[in-house]
Amino acid sequence: MNVLGLSWRYLWSRPLATVLNLVLLALGLASLAFVLIARDQVDRAFERDLAGIDAVVGAKGSPMQLILAGVFHLDVPPGNMPLSEANALARHPQVAQLIPLSLGDNLDGFRIVGTTHDYPAHYGAQLAGGQLWSGPMQAVLGAQVAERTGLRIGQAFEGAHGLGAGGASHGETPYAVSGVLKPCACVLDRLVLTATESVWQVHDDMHAGDGMDAAERAELNEALAAEREITLALIRYRTPLAAVSFPRSINETTPLQAAAPALEITRLLSMVGVGTQVLRALAAVLLVVAGLSVFIALWSAVRERRADLAMLRMLGAPPSRIAAVLLCEALWLAVLACAIGLLAAHALTAVAGDMLMARQSLAITGWQWVPGEAWVPVLALGVAVVAALLPALHAYRVDVSQLLNSRALP
Repeated sequence: MNVLGLSWRYLWSRPLATVLNLVLLALGLASLAFVLIARDQVDRAFERDLAGIDAVVGAKGSPMQLILAGVFHLDVPPGNMPLSEANALARHPQVAQLIPLSLGDNLDGFRIVGTTHDYPAHYGAQLAGGQLWSGPMQAVLGAQVAERTGLRIGQAFEGAHGLGAGGASHGETPYAVSGVLKPCACVLDRLVLTATESVWQVHDDMHAGDGMDAAERAELNEALAAEREITLALIRYRTPLAAVSFPRSINETTPLQAAAPALEITRLLSMVGVGTQVLRALAAVLLVVAGLSVFIALWSAVRERRADLAMLRMLGAPPSRIAAVLLCEALWLAVLACAIGLLAAHALTAVAGDMLMARQSLAITGWQWVPGEAWVPVLALGVAVVAALLPALHAYRVDVSQLLNSRALP
């Protein structure tokens, strides 16, 4: 007797009950797998964008806001900081590198960031074509920006005021695309990079107006140059010991604020962790309900198949083979539910990733294996075995004479 084939036929002899059990078990496994995949993807996205950044310095405000705006470009910065303060920080004995960031404009919702060549170099970005900017009003597009806008090297575009789409256009100061970056699965994919001087020039022209003559414009530019500002500064320490004293020194002795990304992201993930715990609890409830449903279905199957079991025993099937048929039914359910659940979890993560990318948020992909997923098949098989254990034991212990007598009864 082919146990696998027979159990498969028995399983689908009750299609409605089988589909119900399959859906319940797959939902529980998909919920658990989705939490594992999404949490792993978010952690990896944070790690990629935070790599090598020890502190973010900017105007006084919320440290979390400073990190979200300066590293992940997901929030509005608290304000600007004087360029002279940034230059002083760059000369600080505990600072190995300072990368300035100047924000304020966007291209179709993608932020235009004025910075130096150190910023793409920090993430190891590579060019898919063209070159990095060599002067003001030249821009390099991230991979997602180039794909979404359709801009190519040599084409011009106009930035819009503000960090979100819909601001007033800077039509008199267009940018020229000098290069496009390869996808790096980091924050650079959704940014437009240019020289810091480009951001200053755009806003200088905006403040100048149309009615100013050359002398007035030169006087204004001189006044603006004396008050140059940047938005944020990304800091890399010279030694790990600087993490103890540098932020406190900046916060207490200067009008600026220094935030430690590792500390703030730990706080953020701890707050998000409440939601993941709720989803895990929901997945556990679904798995328990699915296990009970499988148990009831198999227990009912033993009672409904008295005639079939009697016939199998008459044909020479040992009790262990009868029990194995019921156990294999549960295992078939586990295998199918595991495959459906994992596929659904990855598809749901991919949909969530597409939604986040549409909002210029974290780069998340659903089609990447997560080590924690290895526990999903183990859990599925465990639920199936536990649910089938008692019905299989009952079928194993049934007396063949009782089965034959029940078969003979009218």
